[in-house]
Amino acid sequence: MTLVLLLVSCTPVSTPLAITPSVASSPETPADIQLKVGYGADGGWYQVYFTDPADPFSSQRSGGADGPLVDAINSAKLTVDMAAYSLSLDSVRNALIDAYQRGVAVRVVMESENMDASDPQKMIKAGVPIVGDRREGLMHNKFVVIDRSEIWTGSMNFTDSGAYKDNNNLVRIRSTQLAENYTAEFEEMFLSDIFGPKTGVGTPNPVVRVNGTRIDNYFSPDDGTAQRISELLNNASESVHFLAYSFTNDEFGQILIQKAGSGLKVSGVMEEEQVKSNKGTEYDPLKQAGIDVRLDGNSGLMHHKVFIIDEKVVILGSYNFSTNAEKTNDENTLIIFSPQIARLYMEEFQRVFDQAQVP
Repeated sequence: MTLVLLLVSCTPVSTPLAITPSVASSPETPADIQLKVGYGADGGWYQVYFTDPADPFSSQRSGGADGPLVDAINSAKLTVDMAAYSLSLDSVRNALIDAYQRGVAVRVVMESENMDASDPQKMIKAGVPIVGDRREGLMHNKFVVIDRSEIWTGSMNFTDSGAYKDNNNLVRIRSTQLAENYTAEFEEMFLSDIFGPKTGVGTPNPVVRVNGTRIDNYFSPDDGTAQRISELLNNASESVHFLAYSFTNDEFGQILIQKAGSGLKVSGVMEEEQVKSNKGTEYDPLKQAGIDVRLDGNSGLMHHKVFIIDEKVVILGSYNFSTNAEKTNDENTLIIFSPQIARLYMEEFQRVFDQAQVP
């Protein structure tokens, strides 16, 4: 399985890819959001949430990051569009059905293999329209667009395990431009039956600024996400930290080895189950190069897909660091240039790193 938020091969052309944009410092200091299970921070135009499988209350499967998402769905006035690899959270299911029944236009796209589960079937029975991808590759997105004015995305599947057993992140951003991007991607799947390597109409706003913070937005497999990540990794000047559910991209691995060899601080945590089962995992090459990469210490999944570069830039989303994510699956990625948001992800990195297995 497994906060790193165009089509027709539409790599953003408004900014030279080889240049790392300057990072604006947002003036606000994020305030803590109190969750019964997990961590949250409120920066005004964004909120970031992290799960906490180590919390004893996580077994109760309530009070976590799904709560704020449910509140947002409950507040929707016009539209809710959800792209869900999997869905088993009763709280989210009920919120979607309630929104549909009160007249909100609710639409869902899912990975077909997961549509037979009880929650999607209950939604279908209630009349909520759900479209599956019906193909070999994965509809691996986990995003929600509400009232075409805000987006929710990250690594967290909308499942009990995603919210309470696995290490995950979920970010909410209020931006009509990002919402326009995600709506365009959603409608390609829902209305036009365009999934995977098929090409669509392109992303309206590949680069946006929200409250002075630059955010780049990529959708796979059309946009050359791996190329952009490689360029940003190559431009790192101080450090790279990563949390990787699946890490089999050789180019990313080689860049990290080169960066560590030139004196940069490089460290990360990988999901133990994936390291043991994947062919071509980058774990061994990174270890052999002397990089402090650890196997996770969570009995569930360490499901993040995050790079933190120079503690200023965060890459997040549904995109695993793999060939399938780049070439086959439907995925979304956000690249956020913000020291404040990077600091939140560094705090999560440290929590997961401290819980990981010490070599």
